[in-house]
Amino acid sequence: MLPLFVVNNYGQFNHLILRTLRDLDIEAKLIPNTTPIQEVSDGCQGIILGGGPDINRAGISSQYLHLEKPVLGICLGLHVIADEFNGKVQSGQKGGYGAVNVTITEHDEILKGYPETMQVWASHADEVISIPPGFKRLATSSICGNEAIAHLNKSIFGIQWHPEVSHTFEGYRIFENFSRICQNSD
Repeated sequence: MLPLFVVNNYGQFNHLILRTLRDLDIEAKLIPNTTPIQEVSDGCQGIILGGGPDINRAGISSQYLHLEKPVLGICLGLHVIADEFNGKVQSGQKGGYGAVNVTITEHDEILKGYPETMQVWASHADEVISIPPGFKRLATSSICGNEAIAHLNKSIFGIQWHPEVSHTFEGYRIFENFSRICQNSD
């Protein structure tokens, strides 16, 4: 079985995403965000766009969204998704990294098994203020209106928070759900 690729967008937690996946016995590989399209297309069953400091340092991450592979965008990865599909990303009103209470408005397959509200850890230095056409909102908070989104017809998901950190409530579940989505898309 092909691994999941974790795209390194220079975020401080990208290696922790990889470690979390391996702890869950999900085969994964960390790749640079400049990895050629064909290598990504042929080499994985799904793509996780990791976080990072700035969308201008996301390499060719946006091109990976068009490979007909399931994609999970985390923090900056969410912003790459929104930007590529004509949503709007801008500086958040509350920057910094810390606890946020998220309300799930729709339990899509990526959020399967979660309660209606939960505490997560996130940075809101930047956030999606307008969901792209063809996407739906999955979660919201008092800080950010679009904490999680999903494409209506493709397995493309984005979340503002960091499921890989221990402070996020049952963050591992997102990775298990994403792995199942990837296996079912083959």
